[in-house]
Amino acid sequence: MDVTKMLDELRQEREQLEEAIITLERLAQGRGKRRGRPPAWLAEARKREAKEKAKLGLVKAAN
Repeated sequence: MDVTKMLDELRQEREQLEEAIITLERLAQGRGKRRGRPPAWLAEARKREAKEKAKLGLVKAAN
């Protein structure tokens, strides 16, 4: 396996982990009852996740 390809994959994985950590930290801060629609940052994170899965061929895109 090419070293540059390995580095690219590791960087992508690190990016995903950082996003997951940030999301969990935000969720942990607001543990009280929430009403209404989810915050914009959470909706965006879910959209990004769905696009990533679609790109990888794990699920069909919603669009």
